[in-house]
Amino acid sequence: MIHFFPPSNEKMRSKVPAIAPTVDILLANLEDGVPADEKDAARAGLVEVATATDFGDTQFWTRVNSLDSPWCLDDLTAAVLEAGDALDVVMIPKVEGPEDIHYVDRLLAQLEAKAARSEPLLVHAILETARGVANVEEICVASPRMQGLSLGPADLAANRRMKTTRVGGGHPGYLVREDPPAGDDGAAQIDAPRTIFQQDLWHYTIARMVDACVTAGILPFYGPFGDIADTVACEDQFRNAYLLGCVGAWSLHPKQIDIAKRVFSPDPAEVAHAQRVIEAMGDGTGAIMLDGKMEDDASVKQCHVVVGLARQLAERDPELAGAYGFAGSDGGS
Repeated sequence: MIHFFPPSNEKMRSKVPAIAPTVDILLANLEDGVPADEKDAARAGLVEVATATDFGDTQFWTRVNSLDSPWCLDDLTAAVLEAGDALDVVMIPKVEGPEDIHYVDRLLAQLEAKAARSEPLLVHAILETARGVANVEEICVASPRMQGLSLGPADLAANRRMKTTRVGGGHPGYLVREDPPAGDDGAAQIDAPRTIFQQDLWHYTIARMVDACVTAGILPFYGPFGDIADTVACEDQFRNAYLLGCVGAWSLHPKQIDIAKRVFSPDPAEVAHAQRVIEAMGDGTGAIMLDGKMEDDASVKQCHVVVGLARQLAERDPELAGAYGFAGSDGGS
């Protein structure tokens, strides 16, 4: 999970040392949600947190303001020259094409040279416009700094002129309906009760983003789910993204941290099944029947994805290591 916090808020800054160990990525947000008259305070808060916090193995990121804003240049300058080596990744909003990444890449290189930074900052782009989605493949390969992409559903919905005011998630009006039943006379009963199925507004965009990221060797993330109270729908949206290939999601509230951790960690039963398939397949070629299902070379590849992810997570989380049966062994082997 990428957990956002407003660095302009002193109360939230004070919670950072406690929150950092519970998340994978902690992000100081300088953009949306920060009023114009608090931009300077947010930037100062970023620097304070970066220089005063021991993040351990949690990554520290920041989301700067958009490249066409009056604040972005100062954001990037402070990130490199003042936040120092504590910062791992800069998130760039509203990226529309590779030229945006080229600009950020060159500017970061100049600032890093001035700061004598030991490691280059990585860049994470947000897809928030139709043009960005249309250019997603070129964006992914625009710089060696590219770490990954996130879906920005709210801005993207506005840019596409989608008629939804939700931040992520589905919409009850986006649906398919069961065909009408036939009456005794054989005519379709249009007004009869019919089952409806709500559809996923973001399926196409997430799938295209995942394909572009995998091709470029970078990481796809689902973005925000704005209805904090609806934890059930949040979990559903996160799970859709997980199943399609995303590696994580944003958390806007502490209650979404546990949801993201649960959803983006393979179920222990799935891990156990995947291990059985790998063991049964031997050298990974041919085909076998296991529990009444056909397993073949492709099955083993899928299973290695699940087991590999489980081992990565187990390296950081003893509780998951135990659930996966890796406790007492080398989870990373």
